[in-house]
Amino acid sequence: MGASTRLLCTVIMGAPGSSKDTVSSRIIKHLELKHVSSGDLLRQNMLRGTEIGVLAKTFIDQGKLIPHDVMTRLALHELKNLIEHSWLLDGFPRTRPQAEALDRAYQIDTVINLNVPFEVIKQRLTARWIYPTSGRVYKIEFNSPKTVGTDDPTGEPFVQHEDDKPETAIKRLKAYEAQTVLVLQYY
Repeated sequence: MGASTRLLCTVIMGAPGSSKDTVSSRIIKHLELKHVSSGDLLRQNMLRGTEIGVLAKTFIDQGKLIPHDVMTRLALHELKNLIEHSWLLDGFPRTRPQAEALDRAYQIDTVINLNVPFEVIKQRLTARWIYPTSGRVYKIEFNSPKTVGTDDPTGEPFVQHEDDKPETAIKRLKAYEAQTVLVLQYY
């Protein structure tokens, strides 16, 4: 990137299951941005058993959002690796303190909010399954597997993220709504 080229710092917001990944993939393709998903960062840290990953799992298992200080540390650490790239931050910030911390570190150019009714999101989340080895996602209503419960190419079983199970999904949606209304007002 040339010295005179200004980097684009963008945030996409929306409740868990509002299709941030789908919309983000289209945006980053056309604008050549790096995609930073807080959910992916959390899952990577949980799989590796890092301190943040273990801590995050305890909150997710209870259907709670990760505390803002933990998420802020995780997101800002990842963004430090992208100082020469424009980026799209997906799933962060979710609280006003997170938004304020992000603004202290970066000038945010654009905030996109996906406003999807919670009943639609609940249906999407509870119908979402994943093959952990490859990350292939199956959505029972739109991209169902050939054989129920198994990955098409391998025939191995797929799983549902703990945070996509109905009781956890409802808790997450309520927590999201309560916390992020202030972020939307902030931006």
